[in-house]
Amino acid sequence: RSSWLLLAPLLTPSVPVITAPPCSLCPEGAHRFQWIGNLVPEFGISSSHVKVLSSPAEFYELLKVQIKSAKQRVVMASLYLGTGLLEQELVDCLEETLEKSLQGKGSSDLRVSILLDYTRGSRGRKNSRTMLIPLLQRYPKQVRVSLFHTPNLRGLLRLLIPERFNETIGLQHIKVYLFDDNVILSGANLSDLYFTNRQDRYVLLQDSPEVADFFTELVDAIGDVSLQLQRDDTVQMMEGMVHPYQGDKVAYCEIANRRVMEVINSARTRQELLHTKTFHSSQQGSSLLSQKGSQASRDLKPEPDTWIYPLIQMKPFGIQIDEVVTETLLTEAERDARIYLTTGYFNLTQAYMDLILGTRAEYRILLASPEVNGFFGAKGVAGAIPAAYVYIEHQFYSEVCYLHQQERVQLQEYSRAGWTFHAKGLWLYLAGSDLPCLTLIGSPNFGYRSVHRDLEAQVAIVTENKALQQQLHQEQEQLYLCSGVVSSSTFEQPNRCVKLWVKLVTPLIKNFF
Repeated sequence: RSSWLLLAPLLTPSVPVITAPPCSLCPEGAHRFQWIGNLVPEFGISSSHVKVLSSPAEFYELLKVQIKSAKQRVVMASLYLGTGLLEQELVDCLEETLEKSLQGKGSSDLRVSILLDYTRGSRGRKNSRTMLIPLLQRYPKQVRVSLFHTPNLRGLLRLLIPERFNETIGLQHIKVYLFDDNVILSGANLSDLYFTNRQDRYVLLQDSPEVADFFTELVDAIGDVSLQLQRDDTVQMMEGMVHPYQGDKVAYCEIANRRVMEVINSARTRQELLHTKTFHSSQQGSSLLSQKGSQASRDLKPEPDTWIYPLIQMKPFGIQIDEVVTETLLTEAERDARIYLTTGYFNLTQAYMDLILGTRAEYRILLASPEVNGFFGAKGVAGAIPAAYVYIEHQFYSEVCYLHQQERVQLQEYSRAGWTFHAKGLWLYLAGSDLPCLTLIGSPNFGYRSVHRDLEAQVAIVTENKALQQQLHQEQEQLYLCSGVVSSSTFEQPNRCVKLWVKLVTPLIKNFF
């Protein structure tokens, strides 16, 4: 994420790892994951509303279609917005939709809210801010652009660290794109690479108002504790809000924690009330059905067969829900279950590595080969980053071999000419099943940064529906088809030679990328 990673440990202290408390799974089928609803809201939907996308081009075209058709809200959270022609086309779509919403009425119900990271979005003379200022100038009452600034980048540290380098301290890394009641969950940023030849994952939840409301409120909450972009390219905090790097850090983090947890807890309460009403309605419906026949059956909504659980990780604010759920899933997966885990940047936390090596399930871990790493071929220090990942991978593979776990834990490298790899997530296949009943999809990479430094969000999608399970299975297979299995000979290839200085420095910097 930055080409200035090597000095970062000298500038800020690391954060100790906190492992998650154990949590028992429920016994049967997809419902064994209902314990997640004790931590976050549970959204029950029909599997027919879920569509799995497979390509960057499909993702980009969907973004444009959804922007153009939005009537009430457009909410986009990303690390940054790029500055190329494809990104400009997205901005033009926003402008066209905003203009159309004003025609004939002079006022509009359409609101556009964009959340980006301050440091990444401010990089360079032409940046995310300059791309969006024309929208702010033309539609000031309808457009909000919030720039999150980590509270850990402050004082002398902030003054001394140059551009790019400052991004190692902490980022707004959530990627959610929603339009009215349609939500796209992904790990992809709003940049041309992610629209053309950088492989990621993308899931569309159609006509899901409760999920859309939740993520709208989440982005609003983070936006409220972020810097607000002004029409003259300055930034300011909302009135009465503690400043992220000029104000008291503890007070700021407490306010941020409170705002985000209010969103999570109020959504949980709403969903529990909705479940209660639905239960009573179904009981009444059964009674009516026995009295009035099939007409009542047609009037009742179908029972949900798919459940969405939003998992939030914001360690700077003391929120560790995603970490707790992920560690529990790894801990409790039974013998002969299979977990397919993929990350664009293979740098698992020690806790995740220990669980993978010490538990019973089979693991197939997909990571980027050096040639499809986003830093491959970069100039200067950044050019050594793929080698650092090779070194981390080799160390983990050596540990797998030392424990004689090569059959149970398998590494695979994604390789595709002309492409880079950024997909992340997890698919869980229960013992004896050929299809996954759960997937995790969103922004976390399962590394130290995701757990401790950045703001992250993903969802657990749990489904009983075979057609959706098949979609998820095909997505997994398609990604893994472009990979080769890692063996000891992999690291004997000439292009896997890691220089001594990289080996020495990697343990010092691995918590920053």
